[in-house]
Amino acid sequence: MIDPDVIVVGGGIGGLGAAYALTRRGLAVRVLERAAAFGEVGAGIQLAPNCTRILDDYGLLDEARSLGVRPDAMIMRDAVDGTELTRLDLRDLERRYGFPYLVIHRSDLHAMLLRACERAGVDLRTSQQVTAYENTPDGARVTLAGGRAEEARIVIAADGLHSVARRLLVDDEPVSSAYVAYRGTTPAASGRAADVDLSEVVVHVGPRCHFVHYGLRGGELLNQVAVFESPKARAGEEDWGTPDELDAAFARTCDFVRGGLPDMWRDRWWRMYDRDPVMTWVNGNIALLGDAAHPPLQYIAQGAIMAIEDGWVLGEHVARHLAEEGWPAVLAAYQAVRPEHCRRVVTTSRAWGELWHLDGLARRQRNVLLRQRDTYDYTFVDWLYGPTALDPADEPPMFTPIPLSSAKADALTGIGG
Repeated sequence: MIDPDVIVVGGGIGGLGAAYALTRRGLAVRVLERAAAFGEVGAGIQLAPNCTRILDDYGLLDEARSLGVRPDAMIMRDAVDGTELTRLDLRDLERRYGFPYLVIHRSDLHAMLLRACERAGVDLRTSQQVTAYENTPDGARVTLAGGRAEEARIVIAADGLHSVARRLLVDDEPVSSAYVAYRGTTPAASGRAADVDLSEVVVHVGPRCHFVHYGLRGGELLNQVAVFESPKARAGEEDWGTPDELDAAFARTCDFVRGGLPDMWRDRWWRMYDRDPVMTWVNGNIALLGDAAHPPLQYIAQGAIMAIEDGWVLGEHVARHLAEEGWPAVLAAYQAVRPEHCRRVVTTSRAWGELWHLDGLARRQRNVLLRQRDTYDYTFVDWLYGPTALDPADEPPMFTPIPLSSAKADALTGIGG
């Protein structure tokens, strides 16, 4: 096997996306995955137009369409009373941005990227646990468990939330949100799923909890996610997010939301962490990518998308700069544009989560403001769903937040608490 130009550490969605992006630019890429096999754990994932635009560039959009669902609408409802608060018309959204909004099983997206890498000739290796990174005079080196080392001109660290490479740049730890997610998928033709409109992505937002549902695999599956704040986590207990907390967290919610709780897998759950944004991702010939650089909370559904964008941006700057200016120019261009965009996503995700989980007067104010929003107002997503910026000047302006206090007092009359 030829010595690689690039080593990518981590074979998740971000790592495989980067490997494909770089291989299609003529580079020899080796992926080192710590697990014994390539695979993804989880259920559904949402792919907004800023991602499907890239999949189209990769020649993978038709395959993604065939594996997923192209919903008609995204709807937000109040989890307590079940009433609609606001919606996005996803057909109109596709016309606006030029590419569709898809929902797909995480494992199907991962498998699609894996097949693309195999066709492209990426050197894919499993059972390769990287324990250390270092720069060398001519490139970078990774050390694996057992002591063996591998070298390449560039190392891309896509090694996730608990990234080893991140320690080269910052001494920090994941930040717990005290929220936990339970997931479940059920056949669409059976039970509750038969009565759910799978052409919609719906989130019910409630006090310290929310509930999401949408269809998967061409409408064969109903995907549901229940997320709540854990009192045990807030009390500092180690064993938090356990099933005994699940039902209590949704006791105040409407019949529809509570009706989905029996479908949750209760033998596993996902504690929700992010990290504070960092603005430096490159150390010499080693660069962070995906969750190693910018793990977000999931509220605006951009975690995997940011990782895919990272890889695409790297590939585009290889095409622009590598032949004439070399890798320093490629990594400088990547560093110049990606950290600020991803900082915005991480911080907005936190703020959006707070908005979802309000109670009391603040909840009522939020509901008034959301109901006043026009379905075809894209003020809050234009910065996100448009073309991925390659230069800082291409990054669109952020939206201006609307204070909850701007909700008119007379509009709050008669809205339940």
